[in-house]
Amino acid sequence: MNVLISRVEILKLVAHPARITILGELSKGVKCVSDLEGFLELSQPNISQHLAALRRAGIIDYFIDGKLRCYFLKNPIVVDILEILSKEYSGDLPGPECCPTTKKGTYPGKRDGNV
Repeated sequence: MNVLISRVEILKLVAHPARITILGELSKGVKCVSDLEGFLELSQPNISQHLAALRRAGIIDYFIDGKLRCYFLKNPIVVDILEILSKEYSGDLPGPECCPTTKKGTYPGKRDGNV
């Protein structure tokens, strides 16, 4: 599979608040479902569904310890994604001085309706 397509699929899968939270916790170390239940406001079956989706995609994996499934991060790109998501930015990038093709026009700055 093309690397770019694979990374896009990872981003789609990770783009869920519960999954980002789960991955953030797994980035700190191995966790079992009961550990995740302690801070997520989700049912155990719902947590297990998120974990299964992440595992099918090869983002995480688990080992069995008695009756517990202990989950851990497998794909290293997740650590980079989490780092980017946790960054604080002070503002927008500066607008261009003019059109790079025609060398004319000016960027008016803030527009009405910009979020």
